[in-house]
Amino acid sequence: MRLAERVDAVFATGGALADELIGFEPRPAQREMAAAVADALDDGGILLAEAGTGTGKTLAYLVPAILRGEPVLVSTGTKNLQEQIYEKDIPLLRRTLGRPISATCMKGRGNYLCLQRFEHLRQDLAASGAPVSLPGLSSTPDLSPLVDRLTAWVAVTEIGDRAELEDLPEDLPVWKDIAASAENCLGNDCPRFHDCYVTRMRQRAAESDVVIVNHHLLFADAALRHRAYGEVIPDIPHAVLDEAHQLEDVATQYFGVALSSYRVDEFTSDVDRWATRALRGRQRDAVQSGAEHVRRHARRLFAGLDSQRTGPEERIRLTPDLLAGVADIAADVTGTLDGLLATLQLLRQVPDDEEAITGEALEELTSLARRAGELKDDARFLLRASDSDFVFFLEVRGRGVYLRAAPIAVAHVVRDTVLDRRRTTVLTSATMAIEQSFDYIRGRLGIGRARELLLSSEFDHATQALLYLPRRMPSPKSPEFQGAAAHEIGQILRRTEGRAFVLFTSYAMLRATRLALEGVVPFPILVQGDAPRSALLTRFRHTPHAVLFATSSFWQGVDVVGEALSCVIVDKLPFASPGDPITAARLEAIVDQGGDPFADFQVPLAILTLRQGLGRLLRHRSDRGVLAVLDPRLRTMGYGRRFLTSLPPAPVTSDLDAIQRFFHEETRSPRAT
Repeated sequence: MRLAERVDAVFATGGALADELIGFEPRPAQREMAAAVADALDDGGILLAEAGTGTGKTLAYLVPAILRGEPVLVSTGTKNLQEQIYEKDIPLLRRTLGRPISATCMKGRGNYLCLQRFEHLRQDLAASGAPVSLPGLSSTPDLSPLVDRLTAWVAVTEIGDRAELEDLPEDLPVWKDIAASAENCLGNDCPRFHDCYVTRMRQRAAESDVVIVNHHLLFADAALRHRAYGEVIPDIPHAVLDEAHQLEDVATQYFGVALSSYRVDEFTSDVDRWATRALRGRQRDAVQSGAEHVRRHARRLFAGLDSQRTGPEERIRLTPDLLAGVADIAADVTGTLDGLLATLQLLRQVPDDEEAITGEALEELTSLARRAGELKDDARFLLRASDSDFVFFLEVRGRGVYLRAAPIAVAHVVRDTVLDRRRTTVLTSATMAIEQSFDYIRGRLGIGRARELLLSSEFDHATQALLYLPRRMPSPKSPEFQGAAAHEIGQILRRTEGRAFVLFTSYAMLRATRLALEGVVPFPILVQGDAPRSALLTRFRHTPHAVLFATSSFWQGVDVVGEALSCVIVDKLPFASPGDPITAARLEAIVDQGGDPFADFQVPLAILTLRQGLGRLLRHRSDRGVLAVLDPRLRTMGYGRRFLTSLPPAPVTSDLDAIQRFFHEETRSPRAT
């Protein structure tokens, strides 16, 4: 019996899932996707499968993957979905399929405690008898209570995952200094290697039926392999890449080069602490002096670059003129890194009359020298900004300043390091197709021959949703647009009685609309940035008639089921800004290749983003709600038809009162709560 037949029996009426799940109903789209995944696993190759919200695509790929009987890698776009699969779906399938299923949830190294670095922190704290300084902090906190809390946790934890510390703040300042990051890892030479949580995680993964990662770890591993630095994820013949619309952005991040003020501060602080523990006298003074020179010149460099920004943009492209203005400081940075590297290397060749560095201290010295060399090489590459395959830019986030180089195209590297390495790769998402075609994502990810499956949502948008497009709105480029949009938002919210996400394409528009509506509409307004994302979502779910104002990070990966979310309002079509350095470089590349950058890149990307944002509304078969897009270009511009044909097939209205009538009908259609 082919795998597809065995899989279909699980999803059928009276099948194993129906026996396990109360109220289970076979879904045609879910069964079709499960069969397609089964065939792909049997035959090999690539499958592109768009499955609308409500399809149940997670079980549609997990069931055939498990019944196949060979290890499978599942990569997700978010940690939330990763944890849902590990904590909910895998246990369900153990019961449903009546078989043991071993699974490992792998996260990035920064999520795990480094036992060696934590022990060093404890030693430093005990030796100093005073608060220990941490890079990036203006004050020196007393870490003793926190260290005691972490020590108690280490005594009981089996996996060392930061997520277990739910009672500690998300932005725990000390975590960067004790996390198992790759930069400061001693690898096999670490005395705690066999106890290491990352080592144990890899060992569990190598023996598991299902290995669950996220796209960030997937591409971190791919980048390590590409540069011949090793690997994190075990070799697995079959892979499912869920939320595959995110792959290009994540690959761009991990196949780039970055140098930040944080990275320099962390490195020089590690050098200082190591020298304090391992050296004495002249040697210690020389090393710490070298680290201080690197730190001081790097801070001058980042401050000099930041000072050349002329506007509020977080990212600006590095130009020859901008780099020329900091050429002398840049030379000082690379020169002091050269000097510190030479000092560290000389410590391995001590004179006969001085004590040699051995054991763990020597391994740490080797690691620090390697990091100094990498910093020097990255700084030179970034400050030359001459590689035509990359776009070079400055980015400012909070108090951090970053020099970055991002690949302009990632199709070849995604194909070589991820897609071609496995016998089977399934790419799935609720939003991959543009106008019923996968051509856009094929081109962006370097996908050649592949099977395609395009499934409609299980939701009945004709009865569950209403699309509202205002009859008259000024151009989004007009100064009148903000006021008109705020007025429309207020009118919509009164008719939906709040219960809405208002998704903005810019913080400036969010702030202006908040100022216009706060205290005017009679509903609680929650605003991105006022609290952590998870806390905002919890408050939204539990606050009657709440309204959430948010930007890009809430356009995807957010689930609110039930009447708490009954409306999603989008202010403008989410075109990527042509002023963004990466976007600008990609538009230029398309022009150089004879293409149309607007039609070939900006419109398709904006369609996928809009579909993601509007997809927040319906998360259950009993959900009902209003989608509203305030941008008049949907009707006034020729490309608007491309957007409209890609949106859910909901009735369209320009009548505000139709919104109110739609919700009055709701009493005849009970919702999930």
